[in-house]
Amino acid sequence: MANSFPHTPDGRYFVAKNRLWRCTDPRLNETDRQRHVNALMDARRAVKSAKQQNDEKALRQARENVQAAKEALGERGPVWWDDNAPDETGMAPHNSSYAEWWEQKSE
Repeated sequence: MANSFPHTPDGRYFVAKNRLWRCTDPRLNETDRQRHVNALMDARRAVKSAKQQNDEKALRQARENVQAAKEALGERGPVWWDDNAPDETGMAPHNSSYAEWWEQKSE
């Protein structure tokens, strides 16, 4: 799904709804990546179920599981790159260090 969205030249982010979203850590091997994706999907289904059942405790746990899976994928938490570049997740591309790239992409 994310492959249909524009990716920054360095592969750190994709752009959706005019925001930068961190990509999965490319250093993950396919087995680990798929395991974390499966955990994320399970956790998202648990969030939906907990909301339907109006179960606050289950909802809190499910959201913690989503966070853990996203961190394991490198999409949240500490950044996976090591050049001290800041995390620009959630920023509008035109207000980020990718502004020039975004402007050229939009032409």
